[in-house]
Amino acid sequence: MPQLDTSTWFITIVSMIITLFIVFQLKISKHNFPKDPESKYTKSPTITTPWEKKWTKIYSPLSLPLQ
Repeated sequence: MPQLDTSTWFITIVSMIITLFIVFQLKISKHNFPKDPESKYTKSPTITTPWEKKWTKIYSPLSLPLQ
């Protein structure tokens, strides 16, 4: 039974990986990616509520004086 010659496997595998890398780089470089999305400034409607105009204090039941 003859022995399998594996002396050329390393260069074959390395050249295959390099070739695949180059092919994928070329494919990716030809692809047109969309530009970065720019945020559109949208003015949110300002609705004034009565409680925004005056300062109110909220009393916690535990902070009230004992009766």
